[in-house]
Amino acid sequence: MRLFFLSLLIIASGGVLPLLFFRQFTLMRILGATFIGAGCCFGLRDAFARLAGGGAASASFDYLSTLTLAFRIDGLSAFFLLAIFAVCLLSAVYSFSYLSDPRKALGTAVSYFFFSLLTAAMALVVAAANMITFLLAWEIMSLASFFLVVHDHRRPETRKAGYLYFVFSHVGAMFIVAAFGVLYGGSGGFEFDATGLSQTAKLWVFGLAFIGFGSKAGVFPFHVWLPHAHPAAPSHISAVMSGVMIKTGIYGILRMVGILELYTPAVGTVVLVFGVVSGVLGVVYALGQHDLKRLLAYHSVENIGIILIGIGIGMIGVATDTPLMALLGFAGGLLHVLNHATFKSLLFMGAGVVLHKTGSRTIDALGGLLKKMPVTGATFLVGALAICGLPPFNGFVGEFLIYLGSFEGVAAETPVLALSLLAIVGLAVIGGLALACFSKVVGVVFQGEARSPAAQAVDEKGGAAMLLPMIVLAAACAVIGVYPAAFLYMPLQAAAALGLEVGRIPLESVARLSTNITLAAAILLAALLIVWALRRLLYEGKPIGCSGTWGCGFTQPTARMQYTGTSYAASILEFFKPAAPLEEDHPAVAGLFPDRTHYRSHVHDIVELHLNSAVVTPVTWLFDKLRWIQHGDIHLYIGYILLAIVVLLFFV
Repeated sequence: MRLFFLSLLIIASGGVLPLLFFRQFTLMRILGATFIGAGCCFGLRDAFARLAGGGAASASFDYLSTLTLAFRIDGLSAFFLLAIFAVCLLSAVYSFSYLSDPRKALGTAVSYFFFSLLTAAMALVVAAANMITFLLAWEIMSLASFFLVVHDHRRPETRKAGYLYFVFSHVGAMFIVAAFGVLYGGSGGFEFDATGLSQTAKLWVFGLAFIGFGSKAGVFPFHVWLPHAHPAAPSHISAVMSGVMIKTGIYGILRMVGILELYTPAVGTVVLVFGVVSGVLGVVYALGQHDLKRLLAYHSVENIGIILIGIGIGMIGVATDTPLMALLGFAGGLLHVLNHATFKSLLFMGAGVVLHKTGSRTIDALGGLLKKMPVTGATFLVGALAICGLPPFNGFVGEFLIYLGSFEGVAAETPVLALSLLAIVGLAVIGGLALACFSKVVGVVFQGEARSPAAQAVDEKGGAAMLLPMIVLAAACAVIGVYPAAFLYMPLQAAAALGLEVGRIPLESVARLSTNITLAAAILLAALLIVWALRRLLYEGKPIGCSGTWGCGFTQPTARMQYTGTSYAASILEFFKPAAPLEEDHPAVAGLFPDRTHYRSHVHDIVELHLNSAVVTPVTWLFDKLRWIQHGDIHLYIGYILLAIVVLLFFV
């Protein structure tokens, strides 16, 4: 594992050197982006080698003969390392132009430090081979990402987002510690070993771990921190957090599934139901957002739901001895991990360019950006098509595999039939709603006319380091979508690390499927090419005029006459009103010549809406009642400590 540790050392250097050279602003950014990027390149090479058949590698370090830090990279770890290093590499390049304000030199250097720490910690999380190593890396990852979220700490909403993230991170970590505690009780050691656990204990471990890891992944209803933290963080950090950091939660769930070997229909059903609920409600809340980055954050909840649907189908397939259903479910869910890392990073980077140039994240204040920012608009459009699961982009391939796995379940016995139908209907609803949401975003933000002065005088000059990663990610979306066969072996290797005997499952149908996808994509691209060529031929030599769009029959249209994102989504949100309560603020129209008016709306997240009454208020009340314990007397506090030690001695 020398190459892996060398990559982490170089990444760490990319965090320390900017602190030493922060007074030389350009040099500091070059050092930060170059070292973090170079370290990620070494890490990528190692991960590819493991996935290509290099086998598992392990290493351990003893400290004072009492503490062992153990690491192991198998197919599952290598698959997640691939996504982590790829997204962090491109985010490091992107950061060079994004962090371009020399007045914030020290803040930029600190940001590079925590960015490098976050990258290294994520890699260590998925390479950890025992509980101590895992928890240490997990805590470093949570703290580093917290300091990145509060990068712009002068804004009150940023501090609130950081506080929420901190609380949810550590409550989630407590559940993980509790799960590891039960695991330790069965094995008597810190290794990931569940052979001594009863079936009931395994269920407890999985339940506690699912809440803890689900909190990091943003699974509904543990997702409340996510729509606050992603908009608050710098955009390249949002890309990393949404693209790969929340996937460490998915990695934790999958690793627990492999360790516990808990392939029962009941557990698979729970995972599947959480996936469907997260997917549907995530995209419904996204539809009601006015903030572009907040909208993308809710789409992370949606896509985590899709990944869980795939994992649930895979678990049910193993439990019911339906091998092809299991393989397609796990492979689809894992491929969607990689796909989501690709297109969500692209979308957050696109939103970052929009924010960097216009200074606004408000969807209804933008408009017409495609004409002034063609690279940003075109790559964002590719990301939007990919996240909607449309061919010939990568989002389609992962979801198609999950669909096929579900159809395998339809042909099986009755309970599996119902669950498979639930997955199919859930995926269809999620796909339709995602299409509606991104047609709103692309239509309002990038098409039409500018709706505010901020969106008028914009261009893409001076942002080459931001545009290049977006072009690479957009190309990756297309390449994976058109040639899925070249990428399918990666999730299959990862699934093999879960104990699935992939080698015994006939893969001819999967190979035939990928060939058909490539053929269909080639036909589609050829048709588009022919249409483009015909358009060029037929318009050759003819005068083509240019005028404002969205005239809608008016002779003197203004930007205020355009469709807004709020009005576009209103009818859909009305249908989901019980789960997404809509609050509107507008005075009634009165008189023949009504006064100037306004309209504001806000879709409440139902969990956040009831969080105060159900959790915060009771907890605050309880601690108020316990306030008598705090006297300010140091002797009394020493007495508390002695009492605690005496009580703990009874358990040793």
